Amino acid sequence: MNIVCLDMEGVLVPEIWIAFSQASGIPELRRTTRDEPDYDKLMTWRLGVLKEHGLGLKEIQAVIATIDPLPGAREFLDELRTLTQVVILSDTFEQFAKPLMAKLNWPTLFCNTLEVAPSGEITGYKMRCAKSKLTTVKALQSCGFETIAAGDSFNDLAMIQAGKAGFLFKSTDQIKADYPDIPAFEEFDDLLNAIKKVL
Repeated sequence: MNIVCLDMEGVLVPEIWIAFSQASGIPELRRTTRDEPDYDKLMTWRLGVLKEHGLGLKEIQAVIATIDPLPGAREFLDELRTLTQVVILSDTFEQFAKPLMAKLNWPTLFCNTLEVAPSGEITGYKMRCAKSKLTTVKALQSCGFETIAAGDSFNDLAMIQAGKAGFLFKSTDQIKADYPDIPAFEEFDDLLNAIKKVL
């Protein structure tokens, strides 16, 4: 039995931190896992920037409420879910993702959680498990699933390479150049057709 594992930000929805960077006028918050492979380092740095500017969960959630899925993402997911099981594996947080999941017709999402003070300050974060995307793919494989994965960033590469098939989607020129053996697509129809071929 197959299961498709998809990244969320940059693949199905815009990057939340980039949107927040634009809305808050803090350009350094544009850094994502496309730029920094070490997620712990990236998140620790982000929390420091938020604290420095006195920003918390409420301000980020207000921006997330204005974000819509990428054009065609919901239709792609809806059709893919008629063909096979699908799970979204994301390093985002449940406090960020819920309104976006509503706009995507409530697909299954595995993500992390934020630690938030009563004041709304984000004081830390709790990862669901170490190397969460690869760990989850390996767990699914241990249950008898053959995994097919797609993502755009450094933190997606392990799950993409670990399965029956894997694809880059809307990735950077640098990642595509560094991993020329991974098929890369820019349009949902092309990704859907590639997945259909390996189902």
